[in-house]
Amino acid sequence: MECSKDFFEKVFSSKRMERYFNLYPGNENRAILHYRCNLQLAEAFYVSLSVLEVTLRNALCRELETMTGREDWYAVFPTTPGLAKLNRYITQANKQIAGRHENITPSKVVAELTLGFWVSLLNSEHERLLWKDLRRAFPFMPKQERKRKNVSAPLNQFRTLRNRVFHNESICWNLHHVEEVHREMVTMMGWINKDVPGWLEQTDRFNEVCQQIRETMGWK
Repeated sequence: MECSKDFFEKVFSSKRMERYFNLYPGNENRAILHYRCNLQLAEAFYVSLSVLEVTLRNALCRELETMTGREDWYAVFPTTPGLAKLNRYITQANKQIAGRHENITPSKVVAELTLGFWVSLLNSEHERLLWKDLRRAFPFMPKQERKRKNVSAPLNQFRTLRNRVFHNESICWNLHHVEEVHREMVTMMGWINKDVPGWLEQTDRFNEVCQQIRETMGWK
């Protein structure tokens, strides 16, 4: 099925599509092909992004439980100076669960918390209170590199990418860059659990899709 420029602008919006059509003036088919490749690349990122998020969440959750000595570790946030503002994430998670008429349990709260929450735990403002405990979530990170900023900076980059992928925004412009980001994601998973990268490789099609896109678009 072939669709026109008008179709894509109507379905996906002129604003979203203008970058593609502006790049290939007079060649609507190539612009549409590039957009299709963008969707394929976003799909290929899904596996690694999902595994990273779950792996990170569970690792940090374990350390927070150890740090506080309780399963509902987030209950200490409102009364802990420097952590109180994190409680807004917990409040939102509770509202989401209650809105589904479900019982609020620690496991459900943890599952409901956003990637933004987990990443924010490693931001500089929480270094003094949390990093000495949360660094244990990365036992396979080289000791000379095991600094908060070396975890926080790439995680914030991954979070930005995740949001772009999940909101159907453009990511397929510099394959070398996104390939490097993907490698860094896999490396971080290995910092958390050394066996995750090998397991992920059995399912992750990212590198294969990148090669297909290069062939489709005639890129080097």
